[in-house]
Amino acid sequence: METLDALILGIVQGLAEYLPISSSGHLEIFREILGLDLNGAKSLQFDVMLHVATVLSTIVILWREFWPLCRSFFTFRRDAEFYYVCKILISCIPIAIVGVCFKDTIETFFGQELTLVGVCLCVTALLLSFSYFTRTLPQTRGIVGTSKPRDITYLDAFVIGCAQAVAVLPGLSRSGTTIATGILIGDKREQVAQFSFLMVIIPILGEALLDIKDMFGVEAVDAAAGAATPEIGMSALITGFLAAFIVGCLACKWMLALVKKGKLVWFALYCLIVGLICILKGANVF
Repeated sequence: METLDALILGIVQGLAEYLPISSSGHLEIFREILGLDLNGAKSLQFDVMLHVATVLSTIVILWREFWPLCRSFFTFRRDAEFYYVCKILISCIPIAIVGVCFKDTIETFFGQELTLVGVCLCVTALLLSFSYFTRTLPQTRGIVGTSKPRDITYLDAFVIGCAQAVAVLPGLSRSGTTIATGILIGDKREQVAQFSFLMVIIPILGEALLDIKDMFGVEAVDAAAGAATPEIGMSALITGFLAAFIVGCLACKWMLALVKKGKLVWFALYCLIVGLICILKGANVF
């Protein structure tokens, strides 16, 4: 992989991780555009670096919220921050089940034709549009029919976690799906955005640790078989990491502001257009 390729993929990851346009789907699209054939341990290593970079950007931007949560939870203060972390842990249950039980199945969806990415992007567009127009209904907030936006409950956290578990498909935006779900069930918009960004920290770090373990296993198998894997130099790894981290910091702040203003519908239009292009591309229309 060239350094320029790593820079582009890092920027894509940093933007798409927080904007409701699907980072996994856009990484697949740009690998197709750049003509990259990344397989084996080297590709896995690069993906791990990008995801860890965006997790770090989340922690940096939301540090004022993140540190009190850690302090309260690990000291068992039993205050509002402690119970907030409990809600985050509850939201991680669905994605943990999917990751443990269906990891191999999910991996088969990646590196395939862009048709699936296109369909999932269109679904993302529908979710964002539905959440936008639902908020305009008179005297109603969300599909549960509450009269005004409420704080996130334990049940809400689990429902949003289920949305995150479904969003493992390439093209189905994690942030878009979780934020739209939270808005649809009647939670406060600013709380949903912050919760969406914080709830992903544990799954991504957990996935990173598993991928690092798998990376060494794949590398050993490739070495034993004498298989050649595409080389990713240290400069490419560092470039991709820094690009994802810096752009991720900017995108995280931008997304928090956009959710408060309720302007996610424009991303719905973007996802619809890109999704249709991917579907046509997968059908060999052009």
